[in-house]
Amino acid sequence: MAIELNKEARKQAIASIERYFSENMDERIGNIQAAALLNFFLEDVGPSVYNQAIADAQRRLQTRVDELDIECHVDEFRYWQKFDRKR
Repeated sequence: MAIELNKEARKQAIASIERYFSENMDERIGNIQAAALLNFFLEDVGPSVYNQAIADAQRRLQTRVDELDIECHVDEFRYWQKFDRKR
């Protein structure tokens, strides 16, 4: 599955890469180079981040499913209890 950014997110990511190079490296990076670097990270590193996010979501959902019986439990055979209390 290819990881793609929408147009605005891509534009902001490229600007962020350019700023990072400007403030932290000895040389500037141009718009085309920043876009190429972004493409590299999205294609090469992106799947690892994506897979970890999916695993985290699965764990969170599994925890919620495991708690479902606690949250939705209804005691059974309670009809006669209301009569027994009156006696």
